[in-house]
Amino acid sequence: MSEIFQHFRKDEQPFIEQASGWVTEVEDRYAPKLTGFLDPRQRHIVRAVAGSDDLVITEFGGLPEAERQRMMIAPSYFVAQPGDYEIAVMEIRYPAKFIEIGHRDVLGSLTGLGIDRTRFGDIRTGDGVVQFAADRSLADYLSANLQAVGKAKVRAAEVESADSLLPQTDHYEEESMTVSSLRLDTVLAGALNLSRQKAASLIQSGRVKVNHTVRESVSFELSDSDLLSVRGHGRIRIEEIGGRTKKERIRLIIGKLI
Repeated sequence: MSEIFQHFRKDEQPFIEQASGWVTEVEDRYAPKLTGFLDPRQRHIVRAVAGSDDLVITEFGGLPEAERQRMMIAPSYFVAQPGDYEIAVMEIRYPAKFIEIGHRDVLGSLTGLGIDRTRFGDIRTGDGVVQFAADRSLADYLSANLQAVGKAKVRAAEVESADSLLPQTDHYEEESMTVSSLRLDTVLAGALNLSRQKAASLIQSGRVKVNHTVRESVSFELSDSDLLSVRGHGRIRIEEIGGRTKKERIRLIIGKLI
């Protein structure tokens, strides 16, 4: 386990231990294990921890091109079907002429019901409609208890047809760049074409999140699959960390939300 820890951040160790427990459970029981909804960085960790040709790891988020997905860790004999991920896509409709419901409103209402973040996935908003993926065991509870979102009185119902699912409207454009280091301020400056001083100011003022957690240290080191959210500047994904150039700069492929 200590060999795995050295490749990841100290604050990721509890999740690494949890993921390692899942893998051990699958190997001991020779039966599949379904996780909760995980973000891209967490899924990267699970794949790194599993690291075995004897296991098959698949993922599904319920909604098209979902960012948060459930993973199936399974022996090689197991072929997962969509129903095995136990996901219900719930829908809320409301009068868009009179009120607007955003992602944050839905997130707040779900966590306000005491639902852990691992039990629901992506939240999509449209014109007078919101859809979100959830653990199927919550479907009846949500239908009965999710009665308000923001200032709107609502009722949640399960989406019956895949043809009715809201598409992914967030698209990332890949871009290649080189950086002198993987420090947060260095990568941010390069990705947004800012000075290091301006990038540092954004970070130290609490305007930068990495994997949904505010990071105020300019020297915080980034890694594969990290998601950066910069208030006023959008989102950036670390798609791939490559080798070094002749001048010892690090090659990066990033995705910028467009």
